[in-house]
Amino acid sequence: MKGICHVVLLSLVAGALSMAAQAATDHNDEASRAEQRAQQATQQLAKALAGRLKASMRAGGPLAAIDTCHLEAPGITDTTSEQAGLVVARTALRVRNPDNAPDEWEQMQLERFSTALDAGASPRTLKALERVDNGDGKHVWRYMQPILTGGLCLQCHGDVLAPEVAAAIAERYPNDQATGFALSSLRGAFTVTITE
Repeated sequence: MKGICHVVLLSLVAGALSMAAQAATDHNDEASRAEQRAQQATQQLAKALAGRLKASMRAGGPLAAIDTCHLEAPGITDTTSEQAGLVVARTALRVRNPDNAPDEWEQMQLERFSTALDAGASPRTLKALERVDNGDGKHVWRYMQPILTGGLCLQCHGDVLAPEVAAAIAERYPNDQATGFALSSLRGAFTVTITE
């Protein structure tokens, strides 16, 4: 009888371990799929915004780019979200558009990115992916990856702005916090929410 109990107990333990291993594998597969979807959406948004801003800069310089950001960027972001079937946006520690202010989770990730970059981390290694409770008992995947300040960005986000650029920003964004950035500094991040 002892031998049978021992075999049954070992079988139960092995079954529980197998189920735990399968659950971990399923979670890892789900996380991998969520990350892949989020990265595709951020790449799509980055490409669409960069293409539109570059075209605006060529056509009318920084003033045209400010208009593009103010008038077109929200629609480009909404279109990307709709096409990807998830919510994709941009946020930052210092925002220009108050609609892009970070929530608590995003704030924490942005601070982590900033600290890591200051310590010399490669931006390519920085990202965040977490399954979180959205507040009403449902879970969502949250993803972020940093946006660094590029050379083109400095004309509207740098330390020294042309007077007409500063005036245009002040007119459209009276509570602007998004200037004073240096080349390759953390400008903000793409943020993605995937509902399960």
